[in-house]
Amino acid sequence: MSDAVHPPFPLLLPDDTPDLDDVRTALAAADAVDGFGTDIAATLAWAVDVARPRSVAATWELLASVAARDVTAARVLEPHLDALGILDEAAAAGIPLDLDRDGTWGVFAAEGPGVRLEARQDAGTWTLHGTKLWCSLAADLSHALVTAWVDDGRRQLFALDLRDPAVTARSGPWYAHGLERVVSAPIDVDGAAAVPVGDPGWYLRRPGFAHGGVGVAACWWGGAVPLRRALAEAARGDRADQLSRVHLGRADTALWAARAVLVETATVFDAGGSASQSLRAARARSVVADAVETSLAEAAHALGPSPLVADESHARRVADLQLYLRQHHAERDLARIGGDVATGDGAW
Repeated sequence: MSDAVHPPFPLLLPDDTPDLDDVRTALAAADAVDGFGTDIAATLAWAVDVARPRSVAATWELLASVAARDVTAARVLEPHLDALGILDEAAAAGIPLDLDRDGTWGVFAAEGPGVRLEARQDAGTWTLHGTKLWCSLAADLSHALVTAWVDDGRRQLFALDLRDPAVTARSGPWYAHGLERVVSAPIDVDGAAAVPVGDPGWYLRRPGFAHGGVGVAACWWGGAVPLRRALAEAARGDRADQLSRVHLGRADTALWAARAVLVETATVFDAGGSASQSLRAARARSVVADAVETSLAEAAHALGPSPLVADESHARRVADLQLYLRQHHAERDLARIGGDVATGDGAW
């Protein structure tokens, strides 16, 4: 099995879906990048030139198709596009922004115990102080959108220049074998100037928050598509038997169902008419996460250890997906869905 032959395009959507021309252009440019996914600088240089698709559906098609080529490359592209989308959303909401959008962007919004990033305002100028955890590629990016605490109970989004001398990106700890080049370590900030993006809580309230969460799931799904191809090759090879076809059938039906969920969710989000976008997004992420975990398990059972030790692209894809998928919080996310359904209308 090799990733050299890409799955047919488009993966998610019908071929006549609007806004796919820019996606085709981005993928053609990706295929010309030497070290795509393995050379972070080259991959970031490609990402900067990617035109952000105008629709949710086309954005998820782009992310899935990139992940089918290389999971690390999708992990690089997704937060960059998400950040630009957030800035577009802020501009559309009439939020004044005095900043330069050029460069490479990340989104750092995770929290963890024992440390926090605080925002302080003095004479109209905002500065950030403290430590932010899980800052992916902070040493490689030029800018990031970062959440910081403005008081004991509220967080606000800020645009931060990561090249500011007051920002220090740590090199680790990062012992991961999956996504090993996408170092996600803390940053320490000592009074760096920052630009507010929306008022406290706006980052979580905006519709695009749900869109971005499922965009990550589109990356997971696209990253698993080549596993299905590897299972299909095994099911028609010289050693094919009924068990190899069972493994393929399980992965195929799981990924097919997840694809249907992604397409329906994109259609609803692009129409802008769902009042329960957060719940819909959480459901979609859970369906996709289950499908990808199923595909990883079926590939492991059907293919055995050989491709994990002898096929570099397959081994890297599996390791990347296993770590990337941990952005899904498994049973905790399901408990959140159950809570929303139990206390709300639970509409489908």
